[in-house]
Amino acid sequence: MTNLFDVKGKVALITGSTHGLGMAMAKGLGEAGATIVINGNSSQQKIDDAVAALKSEGINAVGYKFNVTEEQEVKAAVAKIESEVGPIDILINNAGIIKRIPLLDMEVADFREVIDIDLVSPFIVSKHVAKGMIERRQGKIINICSMMSELGRSTVSAYAAAKGGLKMLTKNMATEWAKYNVQINGIGPGYFATEQTKPIRVDGHPFNDFIISRTPAAKWGDPGDLAGAAIFLSSKASDFVNGHILYVDGGILATIGKPSNEN
Repeated sequence: MTNLFDVKGKVALITGSTHGLGMAMAKGLGEAGATIVINGNSSQQKIDDAVAALKSEGINAVGYKFNVTEEQEVKAAVAKIESEVGPIDILINNAGIIKRIPLLDMEVADFREVIDIDLVSPFIVSKHVAKGMIERRQGKIINICSMMSELGRSTVSAYAAAKGGLKMLTKNMATEWAKYNVQINGIGPGYFATEQTKPIRVDGHPFNDFIISRTPAAKWGDPGDLAGAAIFLSSKASDFVNGHILYVDGGILATIGKPSNEN
């Protein structure tokens, strides 16, 4: 049974993985034995720090700086990674941004930037990584979707549009590439306890209270909770799973009424 979830020796490229949920998935896969390729674009120092943090825990990790929205950079980086590290067995398209702006106030440039990073970049990176996977007749691609792949929320229109599109892009990738023994699925995280959410994760904060009360599990997710989903979708255990979005959300999407933790 353990062989089903074995990722030892696999090379996993995770975009936008210098911190947050990307780093959590990198850590989980690395602890399971995969070689981790950290990616970022804002700072080489952030990449170096992330790689050092993983290595300090005995994880085999390397880092590459490139802009996931620039096709020529992606193409060159993928070729370099496969030459220097090895064929990419696992790709996690995690890079993304969100801009919380009401629709009527949002500039077209802001809308396009979110779409470009959150939706167009998974297409670009997957296109160039999948070519090698198809030649080798094996590979795993995981697109990081969102609860906003299913639901709207005030002030996140561009993000919701991108994540809804990413859900359908995932399904279409599976439609075209499953016949080559490449599995393409998505993970839709709920609300997680990260450094970014730390300032609002305090008793009495309206959003914190909202999340606790509306999540049937009655808590924020721990970033480590994504590791199991990432390992499952990266391993042989998911060889006949394709075009699926696995929501790791504590049950939020399961209910529109009072969740089970309310009286």
